[in-house]
Amino acid sequence: MSDSVLLPVIISLITCCVIMSFVWLWAKKVKNAGIVDIFWSFNFPVIAVIVYFFSDGFQTRKIILSAMVLIWGVRLGTHLGKRVLSHLHEEEGRYAQLRKDWAPIADKKFFWFFQAQAFSNVLLAAPFFIVTQNKVQELSIFEYIGFSIWIFAIIGEATADWQLDLFKEDPDNKGKVCETGLWYYSRHPNYFFEWLIWVSYFVFSLGSPYGLISVTSPAIILYLLFNVTGIPATEQQSLRSKGALYSAYQKSTSAFFPWFKKKNQIPQKI
Repeated sequence: MSDSVLLPVIISLITCCVIMSFVWLWAKKVKNAGIVDIFWSFNFPVIAVIVYFFSDGFQTRKIILSAMVLIWGVRLGTHLGKRVLSHLHEEEGRYAQLRKDWAPIADKKFFWFFQAQAFSNVLLAAPFFIVTQNKVQELSIFEYIGFSIWIFAIIGEATADWQLDLFKEDPDNKGKVCETGLWYYSRHPNYFFEWLIWVSYFVFSLGSPYGLISVTSPAIILYLLFNVTGIPATEQQSLRSKGALYSAYQKSTSAFFPWFKKKNQIPQKI
């Protein structure tokens, strides 16, 4: 691996680890590990800026890729920030459960958990490092397709988040399960479109040498969503808070893909 590739990788890793160290100090002070989600998202725009300035690929390609990551990461981080900061002194259920499981050394374990998040930022950013090293001064069909998938995915993710926020803003819906809009078809349309965004980065990177390597990014995201911090933790918390209502919702909807519905019903409108 050339020094031109290693430099942005090393700078990104050091920067993300430092950021997460400060985030851990804040989380320890307010006793809310949920803020890690905000900065996990914001770390990707930070990496986008780093690869833009420290990679020597084709300028137009760097601008497009960096803009894609900046727009997506800032939108997601801002969305999560509004949610977490609205109840900063009330830790989200899945992190509160981890705190209980990891007692009496929860703070120490959370530190390494936060550092693991920083490492995952850099690992998942493989497409960014690959694309911004490509010096070919012409965009390929893969880059046009990847960008098109990204447009579709970010609109879908923003729509799912907006629909859920709209549902939660109605006090009459307290304790209820959101089954409106995309949430009628899928229990996690936001996760689906989040994964699709990573697919778009992978497809975009296929126009660059070694782009196939970045298939690891959507693969890792898919694994995490289905087996680690995504769907399992979210659904366990929903079952704890909503009980039978959410259990019935689980039986009627697809866990992930938003165009499948297990029951033949007419979608509700929002």
